[in-house]
Amino acid sequence: MSAATSRASATKERILDVAERLFAEQGVFAVSNRQISEAAGQGNNAAVGYHFGTKADLLRAIVRRHAEPVEANRERLLGEIGDSRDVRDWLTCLVLPSVEHHASLRGSTLARFSAQLMSDPALRELVVAEALSGPTLMRVMDGLNNCQPDLPLRAKIVRNDMTRHVLVHMMAEQERALAEGAARLTWEETAQNVIDALTGLWLAPVTE
Repeated sequence: MSAATSRASATKERILDVAERLFAEQGVFAVSNRQISEAAGQGNNAAVGYHFGTKADLLRAIVRRHAEPVEANRERLLGEIGDSRDVRDWLTCLVLPSVEHHASLRGSTLARFSAQLMSDPALRELVVAEALSGPTLMRVMDGLNNCQPDLPLRAKIVRNDMTRHVLVHMMAEQERALAEGAARLTWEETAQNVIDALTGLWLAPVTE
């Protein structure tokens, strides 16, 4: 790798770090590419556009760089459970890779950034395309469905939506509590509590 290529790569990583933090703290639509360039120490205010293109492209790049390690971790866990018929096994494959990735990021704002994107209808589609349509996630959902063949489709759809909300927003709450020095749980304890709660959710009886 040439020196110029190395510098460009470092600049892009710096921009991604700064953009993720500013979006999490101030909101996606409140932060301009110019502000990100300045905060990233770039003399050229068009640096974000030069390296990433549009704001949507920048958001995709942030989501994508985190989605890849989560996919790899989930692939490993799926290999361990095989064709399990235990709901908790599949929910562990869903929750643990994401929580472990968040725990590995010191001082991260990723969870709060993700919660903002998932709360906005337009931005949510971006996350779905980049991070929630991967092959491992599809295998987890198939596994959950296979564990409960008698669960009505309407219940599966609603519980899937509830699962996503619980996971996204509980990680954001944990990250915020850690940043404020008010966390009562570790990331590992948070993961187990979320898995416990989601297991109860998926196994709950259906009211006719």
